[in-house]
Amino acid sequence: QVQLVESGGGSVQTGGSLRLSCAASGYILSYVCMGWFRQAPGKEREGVASIYSARIGFYADSVKGRFTISQDNTNNTVYLQMNSLKPEDTAMYYCAANREGTCFNGGATRVPYFNYWGQGTPVTVSS
Repeated sequence: QVQLVESGGGSVQTGGSLRLSCAASGYILSYVCMGWFRQAPGKEREGVASIYSARIGFYADSVKGRFTISQDNTNNTVYLQMNSLKPEDTAMYYCAANREGTCFNGGATRVPYFNYWGQGTPVTVSS
């Protein structure tokens, strides 16, 4: 049974940092497209970043240069390091996986591409 469990969310001030973790079980991270998404209140869920076998799939323009996605196959965990946080980064952050494809096609930035999801971890950035 595939499970994704996020952790690391919290409340920080503008300019602060957080590191989110996504622990995967039921499969091995290698050769799986893993993504981070976020959903702010009243808004659609949007892609933030993705990674496939340690290769970066994409970063959303709004987070480039501030966020870094990485994976540790030993711990079967994907991370999202978030620096220089802004109030507009406030959202519920979700980890997602697609076990059948890579992260290198046009659909891999969108919600329907991913078939496994975690429960989310909240991030609040205050000004």
